[in-house]
Amino acid sequence: MPSVNVRKETGKLYLDFRYRNVRCREQTELKDTPANRKRAQVLLDKIQAEILLGQFDYAATFPNSRMLQKLNQTATVIAGHTLNIPTFESFATKWFDNQKVQWSNSYTTSIYNIVFGRLNVYFSGVQINEIAKEHLLAFRTYICGLKKQDGTSLSPGHINRHLKIAKAILREAAEQFGLKDRIGTIKPLKVPKSDINPFTLDEINLILANCREDFREYFLIRFFTGMRTGEIDGLQWKYVDLDKKQILIRETIVDGQMGYTKTDHSQRIIEMSEPVYQAFQVMQTRTGEHQFVFVNKAGNPLEHNAVTKRVWYPLLKHLKIPKRNPYQTRHTAATLWLEAGEAPEWIAKQMGHANTEMLFRVYSRYVPNLTRKDGSAANAMFSKVVGVPSDETSTK
Repeated sequence: MPSVNVRKETGKLYLDFRYRNVRCREQTELKDTPANRKRAQVLLDKIQAEILLGQFDYAATFPNSRMLQKLNQTATVIAGHTLNIPTFESFATKWFDNQKVQWSNSYTTSIYNIVFGRLNVYFSGVQINEIAKEHLLAFRTYICGLKKQDGTSLSPGHINRHLKIAKAILREAAEQFGLKDRIGTIKPLKVPKSDINPFTLDEINLILANCREDFREYFLIRFFTGMRTGEIDGLQWKYVDLDKKQILIRETIVDGQMGYTKTDHSQRIIEMSEPVYQAFQVMQTRTGEHQFVFVNKAGNPLEHNAVTKRVWYPLLKHLKIPKRNPYQTRHTAATLWLEAGEAPEWIAKQMGHANTEMLFRVYSRYVPNLTRKDGSAANAMFSKVVGVPSDETSTK
């Protein structure tokens, strides 16, 4: 990191920085006082900015420096090599084009906005081998000061993603051009832990009893299956097996585009409880001739923003239920399964988790003494909530 230091022998300040991958120390005639340190820091900041922009003239800034000869020799050696090193913008654009083939549409859009909307703009015209750790930290400081359209700042998690992408681009460039890693370790910003806020049984009953009739089955299935928004909105009838009472999660819809699920483990089979099975039977009479289970008046898949803003939030407000986004229905399903006494391994499979680690980490306070493992306990609970006889009660 560039710094202003004091030489013990003379008590005078000197500048310590890197230029063309060479550590440089330049002595000043300034004594070590607060005012002089401020003057030296201003000069150092100016040097760093000029280095980043490729405008730094070492000989003009330090005409009597003994470093000039060393730097000239270094420049001669690497001149042919540096001619082939691209700017950050040029390399980042190629990197994006090469990487996007393995990304989902939504992730591609997110990374496009980071690369072309932020990184390429900030590092425009800068040769990629000139970018070091201090420049990434300066970039992070810059985006920390940006505001979104609603006036709020970018979240720590989103800022960390910017740095993650920038480091991936720089390290790929270092590997391709044999450059020294000048990034090092950058500690990510701390991301505040967000507590889950599942719905209670009373709240579920209130919602199902008062929601629009054409959305009752939609909300019921969300509450009792733990499907993600993209999974239920993109659910097609070919993935619903009423004979086996199973839901096959194979695709998801994001921004109107069908694609692969969030992860490989998200590819799963969800066992239907009796209320969910009956809800699908109702839906079959309504949309069985369509491709998708839940459709709008035009026969197209539901658009989650429209459902959230026009149906979900107004319903919660009308019922005086604390505002929560629809994703909390997924957390609700997990906590209901846990409270019903289902085995964590079974729940993890229903949720599409790789193992039970996330289950215990996120829902630990909802874990009771676990004895069941087949979904029957949850089936009995869900059936009781909506007044539907379960398989167990109907056979008694």
